[in-house]
Amino acid sequence: MKNIRRNYKGLNDEQLMECIQRGDTSGFDELYDRYSQRLLFYFYRALRGDEEKAQDLLQEVFVKVVERPSLFRSGNRFSTWIFTVADNLCKNEYRRLQVRKIIENDVDIDAIVHSSKGECHDMEQKVDQRAFENAVFEELETIGPDHRSAFLLRYQQDLSIKEISEILKCPEGTVKSRLFHTIRKLASKLNAFSPHNTEV
Repeated sequence: MKNIRRNYKGLNDEQLMECIQRGDTSGFDELYDRYSQRLLFYFYRALRGDEEKAQDLLQEVFVKVVERPSLFRSGNRFSTWIFTVADNLCKNEYRRLQVRKIIENDVDIDAIVHSSKGECHDMEQKVDQRAFENAVFEELETIGPDHRSAFLLRYQQDLSIKEISEILKCPEGTVKSRLFHTIRKLASKLNAFSPHNTEV
């Protein structure tokens, strides 16, 4: 029996879900170990640092995995499916609480800077870090939910354009456009903090 449980680590996500769908829930712990921290991190950032609500939504996601495994369709990627569930839960929460701000802290500044085609390449070494981060947070708050969701999934969860497209149910070109728009706005904001920027 111990040997069987150990083998779950050798199964991919989709195989573990197939086991759960067949009524064998022993692989649930393995899926939980693989995704719980990533999802908690996503919820925490998306819900403005509300740890209690992040924990609630995390449990809600995994309740769906156990109680309604049929929602996952064979042939799909589990990571795409579970982040789609997570994104839908966030959208429901936004509507319920009328949340307009998605992020207040802990943005991956390095990812923003290096994704802006060199416009702000050396900026994080040249400005006061706290003022710099605050400016980023303020700018992110002015960006629409769809753009912020794409940004979170790409630069915080490191998902591919294709995966984000499936999660947000929009064409890959739309995802790229949203990311480009967001990065361009952020780059413009960050550029204003450059000590070498004497004119725009």
